[in-house]
Amino acid sequence: MTRQLMLGNEAIARGAWEAGCRVAAGYPGTPSTEILETIARDYRDIKAQWSPNEKVALEVAAGASVAGARSLSTMKHVGLNVAADPLFTFSYTGVNGGLVIINADDPGAWSSQNEQDNRHISRAAKLPMLDPSNPAEAKEFTKLAFEISEKYDRPVIVRTTTRIAHSQGPVELGERAEVPLKDFVRDPKKYVMIPAHARPRHVFVEQQILKLKEYSSQSGLNKIEWRNKKRGIISNGVAYQYVREVCPDDSVLKIGMVWPLPDELIKEFASQVEELYVVEELDPFIEDYVKALGFKVKGKDIIPVCGELTPEIVDKALNGKDAEKVLPEYAGALPGRPPGLCKGCPHAFVFNVLKKLDVVVNGDIGCYTLGVLPPYSSMHSQGCMGASIGMHLGFEKARGDEMARHSVAVIGDSTFIHSGITSLIDMVYNRGTGTVIIMDNRVTAMTGHQENPATGKTLMGDDTYELDLEMMVKACGVKRVVVIDPKNIEELEKVIKEEMAAPEPSVIMTRRKCILKK
Repeated sequence: MTRQLMLGNEAIARGAWEAGCRVAAGYPGTPSTEILETIARDYRDIKAQWSPNEKVALEVAAGASVAGARSLSTMKHVGLNVAADPLFTFSYTGVNGGLVIINADDPGAWSSQNEQDNRHISRAAKLPMLDPSNPAEAKEFTKLAFEISEKYDRPVIVRTTTRIAHSQGPVELGERAEVPLKDFVRDPKKYVMIPAHARPRHVFVEQQILKLKEYSSQSGLNKIEWRNKKRGIISNGVAYQYVREVCPDDSVLKIGMVWPLPDELIKEFASQVEELYVVEELDPFIEDYVKALGFKVKGKDIIPVCGELTPEIVDKALNGKDAEKVLPEYAGALPGRPPGLCKGCPHAFVFNVLKKLDVVVNGDIGCYTLGVLPPYSSMHSQGCMGASIGMHLGFEKARGDEMARHSVAVIGDSTFIHSGITSLIDMVYNRGTGTVIIMDNRVTAMTGHQENPATGKTLMGDDTYELDLEMMVKACGVKRVVVIDPKNIEELEKVIKEEMAAPEPSVIMTRRKCILKK
């Protein structure tokens, strides 16, 4: 069988293709982005698309599943927050064709606003979650997830992390399974979640969790690797690789299915070792579960709860080092090189003007978030995708007209489409008078120049309707709309002053192509 060196994300794309996936939808977000890009490039049997946001992407994939096709939805960890509304309901409806959701966590917050541990979401949504520890497993677990999804009538989450998504490893290549479309049967009691239907589906969900718990202990996804019985270590994901590297003589319970966890295997393993440890990144998810089963275990008392793990951290913690010395060191011997806007970036012109005017800037998620750093130092709040406009309105509501006349919200074109439109509607509807700057660089730049509804191209490279942002803003009720090239600094400064002074909502679109695309 042919083997190929692949990134974890490329392996996931391959696994979806081999599993007979027909539809894939997502929103770009590091560290998940390359999955759909690989599908669009290499596996054209799958209809792949960028959606305006993760909620829509999951709804598209779920619709394809109900229609009978195996489908995939990809997103980073904070993207799953955006998709949480349909996620929890689709847990009740279940699937027709297999539905797999790729969730990419980011320990260390390398390109994210937090280090969220989405194993908790899997438990809360009562959905099975697989957790590969290398690219080869990433491919195989993705394939298996489709089978689990159809067997147990559940959407299945495959959790990766930055280190798995962007590391390389040998992957065995298989053939594509030509899985026929399942018949679509009209079944409102399964697919229409009014309360009368949801209550019995909740019972079904709980029944399936019990079956999946049994499967978790018997499937081989979770397995005991016996060495000696003096010390036993429970681990998952990339942390398992570090444990195997620095503790080669210890017994390990490798967790590949992190929800539901395998009660029987945990009990078998924990009852036979003298000392029990759990090594996992971020929260004590497995550790707390093992403690609830009644076992004494060492975990986050010696393993840091913040940041990525490394072999060195695990070695220090498990092999006799002082626990206080194992916190991750973010500063090394080399001087730090913080990220910055590219030379010639159109956003830089905007931030130079905002700094000169000394206004309060409510920011958002994208390249322009770097406006918080020197030499601009011109961003004063930032929450999640689309939050800048809502927070901007909150500033005005809290501090009145004077604040509205000396502040702006900044948001990118792709982020505005993702979740800024509803915030702008809210600002107009609730009589806000603030100024919003949509920094339109004609692409989704932060994650690597992906297409979006305003670029006129699909992920597959096809020409499509180009969303008219100016018309969209006017449709939201904004009467004052100015489109300007930000490189015209004198005019830009004049426009910002005029729009901030206006006692009604206004939008400035600074439109200039990303310097890397141009």
